[in-house]
Amino acid sequence: MRRRRAKIVATVGPASASPEMLNGLFLAGVDTFRLNFSHGTQDDHAKVHAAIRALERDMHRPIGILMDLQGPKIRVGTLRDKKITVRSGESIRFVRSGSEGDRSAIPLPHPEIFAALAPGDDLLIDDGRVRVRATSLGKDYIEAEVVVGGAISNHKGVNLPGTILDLSPLTAKDRADLEFGLRLGMDWVALSFVQKPSDVIEARALIGERAGLMAKIEKPAALERIDDIIQVSDAIMVARGDLGVEIPPEEVPGRQKELVRACRLAVKPVIVATQMLDSMVAVPTPTRAEASDVATAIYDGADAVMLSAESATGRYPREAAEMMDRIIRSTEQHKMYRSIIEATQPDEEKTPSHAVAAAAADLASSIHAAAIVAYTSSGTTAARIARKRPRVPILATTPSVEVARRLCLLWGAHSAVSEHVQSYEEMVSRATELAKREKFAGTGDNLVVVAGMPLGQAGTTNNLRVVSVS
Repeated sequence: MRRRRAKIVATVGPASASPEMLNGLFLAGVDTFRLNFSHGTQDDHAKVHAAIRALERDMHRPIGILMDLQGPKIRVGTLRDKKITVRSGESIRFVRSGSEGDRSAIPLPHPEIFAALAPGDDLLIDDGRVRVRATSLGKDYIEAEVVVGGAISNHKGVNLPGTILDLSPLTAKDRADLEFGLRLGMDWVALSFVQKPSDVIEARALIGERAGLMAKIEKPAALERIDDIIQVSDAIMVARGDLGVEIPPEEVPGRQKELVRACRLAVKPVIVATQMLDSMVAVPTPTRAEASDVATAIYDGADAVMLSAESATGRYPREAAEMMDRIIRSTEQHKMYRSIIEATQPDEEKTPSHAVAAAAADLASSIHAAAIVAYTSSGTTAARIARKRPRVPILATTPSVEVARRLCLLWGAHSAVSEHVQSYEEMVSRATELAKREKFAGTGDNLVVVAGMPLGQAGTTNNLRVVSVS
């Protein structure tokens, strides 16, 4: 049982792919493992997936696995001299094809850019280290003025913050990886390069209900349609790396708060990601600013925070997970935490299901219950309760191991797999047995039990009961 409510996601890479390190990361506090399909082969990911499932069996605890699709990569082509240096104020030209790659004809083999770009639009190269502005365009060329100079080298990435590209978020590689991952049994799929709701709908058609679908918010265009994107997604990742390149850095903290609040309002889990403890890639301790960054996400009410390079390629993956665990626990125990969380509580929807879930959270706090036991077949009942950010833990019990694994991303939820209950009386007795078995409650403690009637019917949250553990 974790002694915190927010969850930890860790990216698996060369530094953490061994069964021994995965075991260490889980014990250090990791709840869900991220497999980044931008790197490694399918065989590599299959081995990690098998190792995590073996760890799950050993620990007798559900463990979530998130596959992160690469998405389309916009890059400059090959340059004749491998690198050119451009200076502020000079004019340069990009071409679709036929160039040897010099400063007068920089290859940019992406026809969708030439179709969508307009004069005045910016192109950011190499994570924004070089910024150029389009001045005139033809069918197969772009004339641009250098705004911020620097080096452009082979295959550096290109961001277009003000341009919506007519480009599917799913490349041929993504589609092959997606089918492979779904066959393995991934719990979550993170979709890169989301610009509009139809991007998520396109992925949903391929995924169906085989995994939860998470939209990565890394494009300014997505922010313009964010409520619609959240509506058609199962979860959101605040991907601050690319987002911080394409919007001014000073806007990222406010956008993060907006996204977390919007997800809480919509009852969807939200992960805050990228560079949270970046110093720990190379050293065993974070900066004070990084510790504050993690704490800020927790004060915002995020469901989970994520380690990227820190756990994938860093020298101190386990120490990074332990540090993140310590920061979360310290923040959640701070005297200011509860007042901040309650001050940012969104209004619940005026429906019986949401009202019952909110009442359960309030009641559990009022009577100092040991836990809220939520019977959930789809995860929705537990999510409705978690939206309230109750003072007591949520013991989410479900007959579906797949649902239990997805709940490893949900704030405050300790998921457990149990058989279907057949009657109201069995529901009550099973709740007390489970709370004792999972060490949430002992004799004399109170539990708040929440379920939907009829039992096992997804989407209903309509029954609330207080039970004394005997």
